Amino acid sequence: MSQNLTDESHLKVLRLLESNPDLSQRELARALGVSLGKTNYCVRALLDKGLLKMKNFRNSQNKLGYTYLLTSAGLTAKTDLTRRFLRQKQLEYEVLKLEIEQLQREAADH
Repeated sequence: MSQNLTDESHLKVLRLLESNPDLSQRELARALGVSLGKTNYCVRALLDKGLLKMKNFRNSQNKLGYTYLLTSAGLTAKTDLTRRFLRQKQLEYEVLKLEIEQLQREAADH
C-alpha cells in the first residue's frame, strides 16, 4: 500500500473514530467501504503508533465492547494528515481545473 493511501486510510479512520468512538471495527469497515481485515490492520497500526487507545466496556448484552479514543498524538497526527491531504487535493484540483479549461478551449475550437 502506498504511503498516500495509508495516510488517507489513517485519516479516514481517525476522523470517523473521533466523531464515533464506539464504532465497532465491522461498522468502521462498512463506513470506510473496505474489508474488515483492512480495517483491523489500520486500527492496529494506529494503536501501535500510539495515535489511538482502546477502552473496553461491557454493553447491555454482556459482550465486551471497545471505545477508540484519539490520543493527543492522534489528534496532532489527524491535524497533520488533514493539512497534507488538503494540500494534495488542492494540487489535484488545480491540475484538473487546467485540464478542464484546455478541453473547453479545444471543444470551442471545433
